[in-house]
Amino acid sequence: MNIAVKEGKTLEEALEKALIELNANQSEVSYSKEEIAGKLFKSSSVKVTVITKRDLLNDIKEFLNQVVKGLGLKLEIESNIRDDVYNFKMYSDNNPILIGKNGQTLKALETLIKQKCLKDWNIYIKINLDVEDYKEKRIAYLEKLAIKTAKEVRETKFDVTLENMNSYERRIIHNKLSDFKGITTLSEGEEPNRHIVIRAEK
Repeated sequence: MNIAVKEGKTLEEALEKALIELNANQSEVSYSKEEIAGKLFKSSSVKVTVITKRDLLNDIKEFLNQVVKGLGLKLEIESNIRDDVYNFKMYSDNNPILIGKNGQTLKALETLIKQKCLKDWNIYIKINLDVEDYKEKRIAYLEKLAIKTAKEVRETKFDVTLENMNSYERRIIHNKLSDFKGITTLSEGEEPNRHIVIRAEK
């Protein structure tokens, strides 16, 4: 794994040293920085830990393999980096277990990976973890549900409470109905039992 730890008077100087060692440009790496306070007769400095995005991707992929195989599942992973988002699409011999109820296992795996990157590299990453396009299918289902329910509420004038959802799924509903005339949406309840209520406008 290609990692460089360098120190400089400024962040730019420390980064430049690390990039030269890794033979990479800044768009190809992720890094963490640490401010080092100056001592007597010595000015403050900046220390950086730099890792190539490709190596970080492979490190996460290996970690995912270990975790999922520990569950007794066979696994294949496709991975890439787009717009600084680390994308992983997984294929297993038991996708429902890997997804979990309403995607809870997927969400837990994403959180676990983010925590690992913070612990090992002090780097926060954006990650998209999916199992055979589950998320795309889930988004399509939620958007269809939102429109169908909104039409019913507008016609009957009766409020409808949807199932409990995480913040990501609630945002999909809110966004889909933001311009829907005749209804309003709001979130109610406490996590993990927070849900959306669709109401007819008076």
